[in-house]
Amino acid sequence: MADDQTPMTTLILPFGAEAIARAGGLVGEGLPVAVPTETVYGLAADARDSAAVARIYAAKGRPGFNPLIVHVPSLAVAEKLGVFGEAERALAEAFWPGPLTLVVPRTHDCPVASIATAGLGTIAIRVPAHRAMRALLETTGAPLAAPSANASGRVSPTKADHVLASLDGRIALVIDDGPTRAGVESTIARVKDGAVEVLRPGPVTAEMLEEASGLPVGGIKGSEVVAPGMLASHYAPGKPVRLNAAAFEPDEFGIGFGGLAGDYPLSADGDAVEAAARLFDALHAGAASAKPKIAVAAIPDEGLGAAINDRLARAAV
Repeated sequence: MADDQTPMTTLILPFGAEAIARAGGLVGEGLPVAVPTETVYGLAADARDSAAVARIYAAKGRPGFNPLIVHVPSLAVAEKLGVFGEAERALAEAFWPGPLTLVVPRTHDCPVASIATAGLGTIAIRVPAHRAMRALLETTGAPLAAPSANASGRVSPTKADHVLASLDGRIALVIDDGPTRAGVESTIARVKDGAVEVLRPGPVTAEMLEEASGLPVGGIKGSEVVAPGMLASHYAPGKPVRLNAAAFEPDEFGIGFGGLAGDYPLSADGDAVEAAARLFDALHAGAASAKPKIAVAAIPDEGLGAAINDRLARAAV
């Protein structure tokens, strides 16, 4: 929905048969709906319908060169959209359904609209595990393009309320199934030149990818945008963000970790899994606070901590 259009009423329904039926009908009409996944809430539309995908971009205010992840119910369906080699298939079999997105070449007859892949010859595909997204995939029978359900550049949503914070009046429906489990977006990876490149860190760590594929794993080199979440500035809470804080100043909303509690402790025990699940909620809380600045305690840059720090670095730009 463009900014110059009259706002629509955004309905919130709890997960269930009514919500999925209503969402399926809206998707069939070419309208995006917000639905939870195991990572964050996504804004889903039929990936084959260029007008529907355009409405995702319009609702989010998303740059046209930033591609979207296409969600499908199985590897068998994914192979109709993208070309999977031996290594990609091994990764899919190890982590799907789950929070891993694979970037692969589009098939020659891939039905996904080019706007969903930003005109690239590759496609980012994921098989989600969450019951709500899987139910919507089954109901619609369509591959669903679904970036995070927030205005572009804003903090990603892990609760239905977070969706409303930036998209209320811009989309027709939010399916509420409580807080998401992983709390950060999926890992995005591609196989290139005999190695696995991590395009975006996430719940599936580099170590996990290496073990499953048998290939060396590293980060992408250069500045090309070939997958979602690769823009340098992203997840912005609208305030200055200071990272690796050893203490918090009086004018800072403190996001704590381990022994440094602050206003919103991510995990008092220093648990990266708990911290990831609470990360975006903490940034939302910081954005809504009366304090003009946000500071975040240092988080070890290993395992899931690398994904957390990746999101924080983009929030701080």
